[in-house]
Amino acid sequence: MRTVTTDGQQDSRSSFAAFSVPSFASVWLSGLIWHLCRWGVAFLGTYLVNDLTGSPRLVQLTGTTLYAPLLVGGLIGGMVSDRFDRLRTVRVQLMLLIPLTIAMALMVRSGHVAVWMIYGYMFIVGIGWITDMTSRRALVFDVVGPGRLDNAMALESLSLSSGMVIGALVGGAAVEAVGIGSAYFFIAGFLTLSLLILAPVERPRAEGLERRSAGSSNSASPIRDLVDGVRQLRSSRGVMSILGVTAIANFFLFAYFPIVPVVAEKLDASAFQTGLLLAGTGVGMMTGSLIVARLAPYRRGLVYVSGVFGAMAFILPFALATTYWLVFAAIVASGVGSGFFGSTQSALVITEAPEELRGRALGLLSMAIGALPLGMAALGEVAERLGVTAALTLNTTIGAAVLAFWIWRRPEVRRMTAR
Repeated sequence: MRTVTTDGQQDSRSSFAAFSVPSFASVWLSGLIWHLCRWGVAFLGTYLVNDLTGSPRLVQLTGTTLYAPLLVGGLIGGMVSDRFDRLRTVRVQLMLLIPLTIAMALMVRSGHVAVWMIYGYMFIVGIGWITDMTSRRALVFDVVGPGRLDNAMALESLSLSSGMVIGALVGGAAVEAVGIGSAYFFIAGFLTLSLLILAPVERPRAEGLERRSAGSSNSASPIRDLVDGVRQLRSSRGVMSILGVTAIANFFLFAYFPIVPVVAEKLDASAFQTGLLLAGTGVGMMTGSLIVARLAPYRRGLVYVSGVFGAMAFILPFALATTYWLVFAAIVASGVGSGFFGSTQSALVITEAPEELRGRALGLLSMAIGALPLGMAALGEVAERLGVTAALTLNTTIGAAVLAFWIWRRPEVRRMTAR
């Protein structure tokens, strides 16, 4: 077990060392609630579209629209993160999402909601996720510094997986208790809470922050900043190797998220059981994230790659099992691998990228995650033609083969270590 301190010295005393840094707890808790809201929105959207249409293709498109902004918007979000106050950016995106979520609740409760409205709302939430991915995660580094980065990013992954569990369970329970329209009011309330928690946080004065701000103000063109940053990052073989694994994982592994309600329907699961099934991934991710936070593994790249392979391996029993609890166990086991992957992903990118390009590096990471909506759309089309079981089996098998080929061609990613 190994954690580190802000001055780079090893600290073996705690898996939660980053919480000793002022403001990290507030930034982390706000992020946890944001992830709860995002996964709650994902559950409600897929459940509602499945209820309205019963089409695997249209259900998968909810995920496609949620993650579509990552395809091109991630790099812009990274530029915004590098040029503007990250804390203010995070606050603004929350203030914009709150009234939109209330409007969505009113439309669903009135019975006048259409599928295109659900897609539009989820697309806007996806834009909010870009802000979280690029600005808030870079803000975490500003707050904790390089010494506790591994611990902080593992705890970040824990917040994502915890939010996934709570969001899915709250969504499923709320649908059964008060109806899907009122469930959106819960999301609006949690978004408000996330904003309020950030109120006492002050703009961090991390090393290099003033230089970043000065460089932004002296730059003649944000477009030139964007192009120059991408050109520099593309020359980094390490960064590009990481992004390749991320793109493969998101296209072939995580594409199953929206189709969970369809799998649950085949098992005659209730709304709460459907939410529990989606939460199973989060339970596994929490476990994997806690293991990484506790051990702070030196061979960070190997953990990153192995996590994807392990997660893919358990998608097969998830697709093939015919009883609810076997399906649930498989998805939890897959989530453990996803937790290893997610806990090391941002830390790898941040340490491989130059300090002044970290925001844009995270923007490129979010663009690699942008392979997810493409994978969701492809999986939906195959499922519409071959059925869910055959589609998941085929998708995962091909994904494992593609990942193995990438690691063979770009072995440096599995050799990366903590610095």
